Amino acid sequence: MPHDHRRAAELLRSALREAGELALKTFRGNIRSWTKGHDSPVSEADIAVDGLLRQRLAHPGYGWLSEETHDDRARLNESSTWIVDPIDGTRAYLAGKSDWSICAALIEDGRPVVGGVYAPVDDEMFLATAGQGATRNGQPIRATHGDELAGAHVAGPERYLKRLSSGSTMTAVPKIHSLALRLTRVAEGRIDAAMASFNAHDWDLAAADLLVHEADGALTDLAGDRLVYNLHNPVHGAVVAAGRARHAAMLELIRHNRKDFG
Repeated sequence: MPHDHRRAAELLRSALREAGELALKTFRGNIRSWTKGHDSPVSEADIAVDGLLRQRLAHPGYGWLSEETHDDRARLNESSTWIVDPIDGTRAYLAGKSDWSICAALIEDGRPVVGGVYAPVDDEMFLATAGQGATRNGQPIRATHGDELAGAHVAGPERYLKRLSSGSTMTAVPKIHSLALRLTRVAEGRIDAAMASFNAHDWDLAAADLLVHEADGALTDLAGDRLVYNLHNPVHGAVVAAGRARHAAMLELIRHNRKDFG
């Protein structure tokens, strides 16, 4: 049975702030790190934040999926599942840069119903609840309006932006290391659109997905379909996010250049 979304949002806000305070204690300090999988960095901070968030959020009746926790797939049997990235943008965190975040989303029936992305260095708390809009530090946010691509500020993989720039005069913005934060910048209207390449995971996307949609934007795969979360394999193809009208224009441009995106 679905849980109380308002209560879940309050719990998430508190947990993200506490997690941010914990991560900041070792930020720009001496901290042990190593690599996992395909050259993916992880640090003591990732593990510590993961443990804290699990203590605060993983209550009985909720599934759990985190980048830093072994996936036992028991989550597939729960009606509600927390999907968490303890530190999204670990490379930025280890390099002393500010563009990393902590994010989590509550999933029901494959879609996020509560989501938050917190950027501790700048103390930016982004929260959304399905049907209730999205906020930054308590103030409503909106994706930019209009369908113009000329002059639009777009973030994403350099190879994607180069392929698209031949058909428009979009402006590439500097790299945002946290994918969740990159997409959230669309939700707050700081940039007009963002893309992510294939192989992003549930924990990279779910919270920002809800923020974008609640901010009158759209986040989909390149076919225009919404993402489904908490499946057996939590990996996705390339995605694009923008305000609704500009999102449609982005998809049309991508279709005209489809051979370049594979």
